[in-house]
Amino acid sequence: MESIRELYRIGHGPSSSHTMAPRFAAEQFGARNPQAHAFRVTLYGSLAATGRGHLTDVAIQEALSPRRVEIVWLPDQELPLHPNGMEFTALSKEGETIDFWRVYSTGGGALRAEDEPSERPSPYPFQTMGEILKYCTANGLTFWEYVEQCEGREIWDFLAEVNRVMHLAIERGLQEEGVLPGGLGVSRRAWAFYRKIDLSGGKMVREGFLPAYALAVAEENATGGLIVAAPTCGSSGVLPAVIRHIEDTLSTTERHILRALATAGLIGNLIKHNASISGAEVGCQGEIGAACAMAAGAAAQLMGATIRQIEYAAEMGLEHHLGLTCDPVNGLVQIPCIERNVFAATRALDCATFAHYSDGSHRVSFDEVVKVMKQTGSDLPRLYRETAGGGLAITYRFPPKTGIPRSPAR
Repeated sequence: MESIRELYRIGHGPSSSHTMAPRFAAEQFGARNPQAHAFRVTLYGSLAATGRGHLTDVAIQEALSPRRVEIVWLPDQELPLHPNGMEFTALSKEGETIDFWRVYSTGGGALRAEDEPSERPSPYPFQTMGEILKYCTANGLTFWEYVEQCEGREIWDFLAEVNRVMHLAIERGLQEEGVLPGGLGVSRRAWAFYRKIDLSGGKMVREGFLPAYALAVAEENATGGLIVAAPTCGSSGVLPAVIRHIEDTLSTTERHILRALATAGLIGNLIKHNASISGAEVGCQGEIGAACAMAAGAAAQLMGATIRQIEYAAEMGLEHHLGLTCDPVNGLVQIPCIERNVFAATRALDCATFAHYSDGSHRVSFDEVVKVMKQTGSDLPRLYRETAGGGLAITYRFPPKTGIPRSPAR
């Protein structure tokens, strides 16, 4: 299980797997081939199927600019290790191959080269929630203390930067208005939600400004703004919204918030390591479901919950998103992605509150739900795993020429 530094990634949206990771890959390949005259980048599977909507080509071309870049799209072909496969070819002035690299975007902005081992050195001695619970109970540790023990005290500086970027994304998103790019005609709503809740005295909904906060970050992500993948760009609004809501409603300090982010990171890491956070691999349950679990665990901790209550909150956050498909309209991280951030944030608070009322006892463990989520993702038809080939993506059409929604012929 990797460091939570590999889970929380700071970068530009709209997609950690389709925008952020390809940009990182292009930057690395370009840096190692400064002599190249041009590049050819071949995108496979999910990267090719929804890459245009996710601005994959734009991110790659910007990273390799000013050199010429040819993008080859192969949505019906997949490379062996992951649905998000890429091949980079560096070309000489004569068009001869100088260098070649096959690499995969494995979710949350992470990259894995084909010749790279799947298991990397881990700072964590335990790889399941059950093992961590047993160890923490035996040694009287909280989850955040376990993270500090494994990662070192320098992890707090990293989490302070994560917290700063999350809060800035909320503030920027609350100030902006207008239509999101991409052609769907989706308008920003965070400012209007915030204003209406504010005028109602904060009592319009019991969650306070929570919906506005989640919308703010999700809309910033949709415009390619700077956000924190937590654990992905598409689910980046859930955890910041819950954290900001807790700050609004409970007496807390930055130290408490950073500890909650450490716990949330541990939860997300367990999901990433034992299942997946990639929509292309397991559907949106791996993105929004994981984000809800992380936010539920963080909220429970900030409410004063025990580690078993925190585990229960995280388990519910993931369990009640099992089977959630990834079917973005036009391949854009807008419909249904933006609203899902709002509802997952609300559910995270419900899970934390429910777990806090309990003594932490429950039948289905977090580890079992993670295992089920992985199997469910494997069982989902490919068209429901970030290919824009099923569900809303084909039921709702938005032709860019007319701008008029229509349903497909039946």
